[in-house]
Amino acid sequence: MAFNRRHVLMLGVVVFAIGLQFRIFESVVLNESSSRFIAEKLKRPEPGTQTVNNVLATSVPIPVDKRTIKPPTWIGWAIISVGAVLVLHSLAMSGPD
Repeated sequence: MAFNRRHVLMLGVVVFAIGLQFRIFESVVLNESSSRFIAEKLKRPEPGTQTVNNVLATSVPIPVDKRTIKPPTWIGWAIISVGAVLVLHSLAMSGPD
């Protein structure tokens, strides 16, 4: 399936809106299950996680702190510019479709 004018325009608007979201919010706080998932995938210890060994030598996890993701400020501008270029490109495409 080839991209036509409507597809490129919609993709540009969505990417532009995602870029605006990155500019509006400074940070995102993840819940405990998301923090645990990220820690497993990155193979890093979760912040504030410690294990306590009991008599049977099994480890019991202590409640996890929530992770905070702080994207750099330039990434919002980069995504906004990609969205703007896609919108302008869709307007420059030939044909009604």
